[in-house]
Amino acid sequence: MTSPKQISLGLSMRYLGYHAAAWRHPSADPDAASKFSHYKYIAQTAEAAKIDMVFLADGIGLRTKDEPAGALARSHQTLELEPLTLLSALAAVTSHIGLVSTASTTYNEPYHIARKWASLDHLSGGRAGWNIVTSWSEAEAWNFNREEHMEYGLRYERAAEFVEVVKGLWDSWEPDAPVHDKDTGIFFDPSKLHALNHEGKHFKVKGPLTIKRTPQGRPILVQAGAAQQGMEIAARSADVVYAAPLDMEAGRAYYADLKSRMSQYGRAPDEMKIMPGITLFIGRTRQEAQDQYDLLNSLVDPKLGLSYLYQQMGDLSAYPIDGPLPEPENPRVKSMVKNLLTLARRDNLSIRQLYGTIAAGFGGRTLVGTPADIADDMAAWVDADAADGFNLCPPVLPLGLDQTVELLLPELRRRGMFRTEYAGPTLRENLGLALPQNRYVA
Repeated sequence: MTSPKQISLGLSMRYLGYHAAAWRHPSADPDAASKFSHYKYIAQTAEAAKIDMVFLADGIGLRTKDEPAGALARSHQTLELEPLTLLSALAAVTSHIGLVSTASTTYNEPYHIARKWASLDHLSGGRAGWNIVTSWSEAEAWNFNREEHMEYGLRYERAAEFVEVVKGLWDSWEPDAPVHDKDTGIFFDPSKLHALNHEGKHFKVKGPLTIKRTPQGRPILVQAGAAQQGMEIAARSADVVYAAPLDMEAGRAYYADLKSRMSQYGRAPDEMKIMPGITLFIGRTRQEAQDQYDLLNSLVDPKLGLSYLYQQMGDLSAYPIDGPLPEPENPRVKSMVKNLLTLARRDNLSIRQLYGTIAAGFGGRTLVGTPADIADDMAAWVDADAADGFNLCPPVLPLGLDQTVELLLPELRRRGMFRTEYAGPTLRENLGLALPQNRYVA
């Protein structure tokens, strides 16, 4: 009998959880997303449970729209802290858990990212990770001297070059460049310091970086999304990919596609962990789990709920909230409208029930069940080559994390699917990924 596959687990900790009504839950502190104590508890609890990393997604603009009018004032997707500042503070109160956050390639420069994330890797003892995004909303463009967002293809073209520049800057110093010889007065070996001298379409960067090689060789590179251009960046460089398939068939197809692209860049499939996002409603019984799901959905204000359908279906305010989903007159995104209509017709969902399925996990995959139910699902995805692990997106924080630690992780460990101790002090070691070689040494 073969041993079960070990899985990697990340924890998303944005806002107050991944349910639209998280802030209204009886256990929630509505102001927690602005408090360091909240994140300190989450990071330390996740670390005690031996979770691989905490992840802070980020946007650099208020992307939630007030559609229909009044929806925005009911959303907790409006207030948060700047992630790198927060992770730097968390580095001082943790010792093993990975610290990953987002930064945009559209509204930063490569030297900024290389310098900041190398610093975090040193400050944390080798636990930093950068989630590569291109940004997508006009709200972000308006905060950076632009009237509209950069064109789609150009955005990804810039991102691909951006990542290569950052990687090059991280290789500026060979591992043994600093010699610190007090007798001779030689601080570093000049033959082992390298200027990048990059000149490309989007960037001209001389270098070198003023930070030595980091404890992980370089911070972990994370990528999210299913855009073809983004998948190529991931195949070439990503250590971790946060995926968002809603069913196993889609998960298997995505997994196979992305892993198959790696060989053209001289990489083996096991050099990347694919970790789909999942929002869990866990109960000791299925009814207990369903009750949690139903409670949170009952707290979604109709104006806020309708906002999750607005982009695809337009304003549904005039229709009975507990009536059927109408045929759209002028659908904005026809493919997404078709999916919504299919779901609503198949399961006989009212408008309220439909927006509840989306609000439950911000549109991501959700599972409602016992620890055994959820562990069965995870094992099935891993065994089917649809995932190497999962990015947990609790519906309410810290409640969802506490339930995961108390109920789910013991079940995963009983099955031999998840560790009892960290493999080492760095995120790279705990993910089971090899130390990257400096290009100049190679």
